[in-house]
Amino acid sequence: MGKIRNMFGKEKLKTLAKWLAFVVSVFVIGGSGGVYFRGHVVPSLVASFPGLSRMELFRDVAGSTMVIERKEQMVVREDDSVETIVSQPATAVVNIVISLPNGTSSSVRESRSRTGVILTNDGVVATYGDPSQRDDVPSESAQVPYPGSSFHVLLYDGSDHEAKFLGYDRLTNLSFLRIDGTGFPAIALANSDDSAPGKKLVAIGNAYEEYQNRFSIGVLSNRNKLFNLSGKTVASSEKWEGVFEADIADPSPYLGGPAVNFRGEMVGLFGSVVFDGKERHFLLPSNVVRDTLSLAVAGKLSDRASLGAYYLTLTKASAVGDGASGRDRGALIYSPSGKTGLSVLAGSPAAKAGLRFGDIVIAVDGKEINLDNPLSVAIGGHSKGDEASLLVLRDGKELAIPVRF
Repeated sequence: MGKIRNMFGKEKLKTLAKWLAFVVSVFVIGGSGGVYFRGHVVPSLVASFPGLSRMELFRDVAGSTMVIERKEQMVVREDDSVETIVSQPATAVVNIVISLPNGTSSSVRESRSRTGVILTNDGVVATYGDPSQRDDVPSESAQVPYPGSSFHVLLYDGSDHEAKFLGYDRLTNLSFLRIDGTGFPAIALANSDDSAPGKKLVAIGNAYEEYQNRFSIGVLSNRNKLFNLSGKTVASSEKWEGVFEADIADPSPYLGGPAVNFRGEMVGLFGSVVFDGKERHFLLPSNVVRDTLSLAVAGKLSDRASLGAYYLTLTKASAVGDGASGRDRGALIYSPSGKTGLSVLAGSPAAKAGLRFGDIVIAVDGKEINLDNPLSVAIGGHSKGDEASLLVLRDGKELAIPVRF
């Protein structure tokens, strides 16, 4: 060391050490940058511009590009399979077989089947519509269930269970049955308030001569807050308003069955109404099913309040240039004929309270009527015998009108 100092001198030695440190740093930093550039930047360039792989400079990194492509293919294969998603909820989907008398004797002649879904571990099953409704009996005059009907529920394990009819809810068009036993595979219900359009769904149906599920993938396409189950151009205070719409290629085989999200939770239950001669399908949100289930279990489905009025829910669109005082919320008592007698049913609580054509119901018991709280939903939260206070706008003046259901 002393000889080196004598050969170069103290100051020259310091300068040499600095240069050596600089050269080492350049190699270290440059090498790291080269590794990163080679491992990340170059493969991305080759993936984006395949023609670069023919150049000598980029040819040896083509393998890295292929790794990226293989990863993308794996993701596609996972998305294409719904087996894991539906493995649990599919076991909760059932086939409801209904036997109907022929109407002239006690012998059973007609049978039909439809999809249903188990909602509780002790065997409560839901489906859409009155499962025993005969085609030759108007639904308005039919008894529910049709006298002499019997029900059987076929499960995923091949077992056949006789079912008891719990009730039919005229507000939501949901029917409920119960099979004896415990430990049944109940479906999980999502919070439908958190379900946003654009999310993927899996529809599950089962309505065949023997148990066999079918599936279809679609998208939750719309939250239709104005869709009323009346099947008319005006909304009915006795029918639910506000549904989901899903893009499913053919939703008819899934009537009464669930649509589940990619976590396996039921977002809604498939229903349909006939509107202008055409069948329109939709999803009743899971929160609606959950709330109606609690009434079915308590035996209170027939206790729903009834108002007896037809109306239009006012919106920002309807407020533009219409004659409803430019209001963008509330329920306008209405009939296309322009007559009170057709907008308010004779003898109904609405008629007894003095509601008229052209009245706008602003609130029920202090809660504003709007798209998130339509009139039928506000009325449906009451029971027969309840009294409610309706805030009504009539001829530009607000009136508090009491009504007893």
